[in-house]
Amino acid sequence: MNPFEMVVLIVAIVTIGRVLSNRYGGKDQRRASKGELPAADSGENMRLQSEVARLNDRIRVLERLATDPAKRLSDEIESLKND
Repeated sequence: MNPFEMVVLIVAIVTIGRVLSNRYGGKDQRRASKGELPAADSGENMRLQSEVARLNDRIRVLERLATDPAKRLSDEIESLKND
């Protein structure tokens, strides 16, 4: 089998696989492939957004501690220990 025949065969196999996947993959898979994802649970979404906001605040504090001079760094660590 020469390389051209092999490439044509691979393209045909992939095409047939995608057609079968779309046909028998179910409604949700077809919607996801079109970019129409199902709506997320709003409670879970809110919880994750608050957790991301909390983690962003912690990152800001750590960045501030990492870029401060040594004296201000030790003062900040001490004030955080006291909280």
